[in-house]
Amino acid sequence: MSYDESVGRHLVFLPVLCTMTLAQSYKADRVMDRGVAVVRLVDSAHAIEVSIAPSVGNMAYEMKVHGHNILWTPVGIDELQKSPQLSGIPFLAPWANRLDPQVFWANGKKYPFDMELGNVRGATPIHGLLSASPLWKVTEVAADKNSAHVTSKIEFWKYPDLMKQWPFAHDYEMTYRLAGGMLEVNVTVSNLSAEPMPVAIGFHPYYRIPDVPRDEWAGHIPAKQHVVTDSRLIPTGEFRPMDVPDPFPLKGRTLDDGFIHLDRDAQQRAHFYIQSGSKKVEAIFGPKYQAAVVWEPNNPDGTPREFICFEPMAGITNAVNLNHAGKYPELQTVAPGAKWSESFWVLASGI
Repeated sequence: MSYDESVGRHLVFLPVLCTMTLAQSYKADRVMDRGVAVVRLVDSAHAIEVSIAPSVGNMAYEMKVHGHNILWTPVGIDELQKSPQLSGIPFLAPWANRLDPQVFWANGKKYPFDMELGNVRGATPIHGLLSASPLWKVTEVAADKNSAHVTSKIEFWKYPDLMKQWPFAHDYEMTYRLAGGMLEVNVTVSNLSAEPMPVAIGFHPYYRIPDVPRDEWAGHIPAKQHVVTDSRLIPTGEFRPMDVPDPFPLKGRTLDDGFIHLDRDAQQRAHFYIQSGSKKVEAIFGPKYQAAVVWEPNNPDGTPREFICFEPMAGITNAVNLNHAGKYPELQTVAPGAKWSESFWVLASGI
């Protein structure tokens, strides 16, 4: 064999090897964790594993970076299935955070909740109907040379107890995609009803810097305005200029506050983060997430709880009712037969 023929064979073979190596960087598998069926996405090039439990609200409960979970999840997924509680990345729909009173307004009509059904949480209804729902169905689990993903769907319109509370025929499709060291969480709302549907959804992710106490974290909230609320944390429809330092120390501070008019990059994305030294966990909101709630609570004894929530929201808390009252014109809606879709992203460095 001549030198030219030998080189030619290697030039043909080299891209094949590279493609195989890239493909092997990503995996998406159905596995069992403590007796619960989950989907695990792997990006081996960046040493990231993400675990999602479709039967527990389709919640991502672990995002391990070099073996360290950057999502706060206090118990195993088996315990969360038995006794659901917010942790990891819960989905809040059809509304996020609080509504006041026990009704919502849409298209000039008043829709009271049926509190006897027991699926609306709290005297001040909070966090929607789906945060721990077992009704999600996985439609695709796949990986290629560029990413690993899982897509799941919940057909809201099929369930009378859900439709009784939010009588708009619609469904949700959610995709978790791991690519390039970053997790994308995309949700698409399809309005199957004959009237425009308000979009008031959100997520409630719990972030942490592993092995570093919360008192040693600093945070960044990219907002121009702070939402004014009453004693029940219901927005009044008023806003004040941003008054949280940038960056702000988490030590000696608690937050359960809304923010609006977010600072955005050239792609219209808003960047939130916590940082301690070289360790950083970042949450990035797409442009249709117009507002954020930031929650940084303490335990009853005053000690810090080891997480912070940067919550992407389609609108401020109680947006549907504030819009009806003429106090929040930015409420988003999805037209009959149309779709609303948006993403947020999670990434970590130095972990």
